[in-house]
Amino acid sequence: MNYFVEGLQGSGKSTLVGKLSDKYKDHEAVREGDYSPVELAWCAYVSMDQYDSILEKYSEIKPLIEAKSVSEDEHMIICYTQIITDVPGFHRDLEQYEIYNGRRDFDEFKDIVLGRYRRWNTDKMIFECSLFQNTVEDMILYRCLSDEEIIDFYREVCNALEGKDMHIYYLKTENISESIDIIRKERSDDDGNEMWYPLMIRYFDESPYAKKYGVSGNEGLLAHLEHRQQLELRMCQELFGDKCTILKSKEYDI
Repeated sequence: MNYFVEGLQGSGKSTLVGKLSDKYKDHEAVREGDYSPVELAWCAYVSMDQYDSILEKYSEIKPLIEAKSVSEDEHMIICYTQIITDVPGFHRDLEQYEIYNGRRDFDEFKDIVLGRYRRWNTDKMIFECSLFQNTVEDMILYRCLSDEEIIDFYREVCNALEGKDMHIYYLKTENISESIDIIRKERSDDDGNEMWYPLMIRYFDESPYAKKYGVSGNEGLLAHLEHRQQLELRMCQELFGDKCTILKSKEYDI
């Protein structure tokens, strides 16, 4: 069996992944930024020619890049956020090769996502937010797609995953505002300066969705997250059915 742990930011996905890992010790946990056969968050997805150019440009850290690179289907995946370096501009440069946030046209984006789901053939995996979060955020915030268009895409995802032994645990957040407030405090430095929240607000405010509908700030972000959760819960129920269990965030018994 393979497990997908899904839910909004701050719903407790990392904690549940850890608990499942403790329960199923023969399973491999894949978190955001790790190499994953099904998801590309925080990873650069490049052609072989682009990869060679990156190695040449950053030759002083070539061994570090190679150690965090995986060859896949005539492409290279670089887990660049796991590379610790003070080389100026390296992480910002590699960020442009991610597939999310409207960086690829929709047909190419679909081909990459659906193709990787079809080729995935491993078992005993525990995936953290590898099904909904980054793809749904891309489609809502950067492509401004309707709920029905997103659901149509996920029908294709279901077809790509047909026959795979998998189960989804979706952590439903009852009070999104309260949950976000908790993360804001948890993801602050020792002096109380918020590290995560300003980035999240900027990510939302600068999105095509926020600009199109004239929304911004905390109120706009919370409304978006409420909408996203409702959509994801709908897809869990309508598309994945008995392959999904909905749990109350932080109120479940392992």
